[in-house]
Amino acid sequence: MARASVAEIVGSFILVFTGTAAATAALLNRATAGGPYDSLAVVLAFGLALAAVVAALGHVAGAHVNPAVTLGLAVTNNFPWRYVPAYIGAQLIGAILGAIGTWIAFGDRAREVASLAATYPVGDVGDFRAMIVEALVTFILVFVVVSVATDDRAPAAAAPLAVGFALAAGIFIAGPVTGGALNPVRALGPMIVSGNFTSAWVYIVGPILGGVLAAVLYDRFVRQADAPGTDDPE
Repeated sequence: MARASVAEIVGSFILVFTGTAAATAALLNRATAGGPYDSLAVVLAFGLALAAVVAALGHVAGAHVNPAVTLGLAVTNNFPWRYVPAYIGAQLIGAILGAIGTWIAFGDRAREVASLAATYPVGDVGDFRAMIVEALVTFILVFVVVSVATDDRAPAAAAPLAVGFALAAGIFIAGPVTGGALNPVRALGPMIVSGNFTSAWVYIVGPILGGVLAAVLYDRFVRQADAPGTDDPE
């Protein structure tokens, strides 16, 4: 359990540090190789980081790095409830360390101006609408995670890319509305370090609702399904 928790800390750190560093660079108009970061760079940073984490740590601790994934798996009896507190605690610690890493990399302006790329509802988007959007996009992510993590028919080699692409797709959708967290600790880590907790509940309730719904739907209605014709005799 201790080793699995360390893996969750490291994985969450890599995900949050990579993604929030890219997002902070974009918010501060920093450039690399002569060109500024943009929203596409942020999406790619999060998606590629998650794919790398799943490939590197999936065999160690499952590479949940997201309470919505951990709770979804626990609700469907694919993960022991007794390990849930340790996993979520480790994920939050990793996210806080990732936010601190971004603060170190970009200095005080990253915290004071960009809030370390913490996610907040955009413009006139209300909290309830933002919560629903976070639930919808997290549903996509966790549905893919559960399918590749708990169904033996899914090709294991495809898991990192599938999960990374699912996160990228969710951020593409939700980024203009909520900032695209899809993960309570991804939101809370930068909020805690920057000291700005605006609409924090949105990024706790929304992803957990979406993640649990996705896990239950896959477990009860999709897991035992086969493509039409796969069981038919030749």
